[in-house]
Amino acid sequence: MEALFGILTAFGLSASAGLNAYIPLLIVGVIAHYTDWIKLNPPFDLLANPWVLIVVGILLIIEMLADKFPAVNHVNDAIQTVIRPAAGAIVFAASANVITDLNPVIAIICGLLVAGSVHTVKAAAIRPAVTATTGGAGNVPVSIAEDVVATVLSILAIILPILVAVFVILFVILIVWWLRRRAIRKHQANS
Repeated sequence: MEALFGILTAFGLSASAGLNAYIPLLIVGVIAHYTDWIKLNPPFDLLANPWVLIVVGILLIIEMLADKFPAVNHVNDAIQTVIRPAAGAIVFAASANVITDLNPVIAIICGLLVAGSVHTVKAAAIRPAVTATTGGAGNVPVSIAEDVVATVLSILAIILPILVAVFVILFVILIVWWLRRRAIRKHQANS
């Protein structure tokens, strides 16, 4: 059961990294540094280093500010196309290896795929649709919601990993519903 919870934690943290790269890194680092809930194995124990936590905190502030402006957020999403999957790979490998002996290469690939998929849906589908339909006015509330979801998901992934499975299933259902609805509207518009 511990191995299952470790994998669910890893998936939750990497999905969170797809929304905001630095929130799960900071949460894992802070929890590992100040509590016994997480003991990171080398080289991932560097996430708990106070200097690394300061740098990640500064990067988090920069990303949160950049993500609130309509033109800047698209540039930020382009830059984050590399950073978010990498952060997802790091938190997946770090958290999966805390409890399981999952091969680091498999863990990194899983983290890349999960965070990269969440980021792609966010950057290529959701955010452009929000910008187009609201003239950019919806970007700030959506960005704040993404930050809140990333924070809550990261914390829940560590404290109650089984809820991550429920959250991920609901998120997939929501995305499939939204894409299907969009296709139906497009088909009706062309008819």
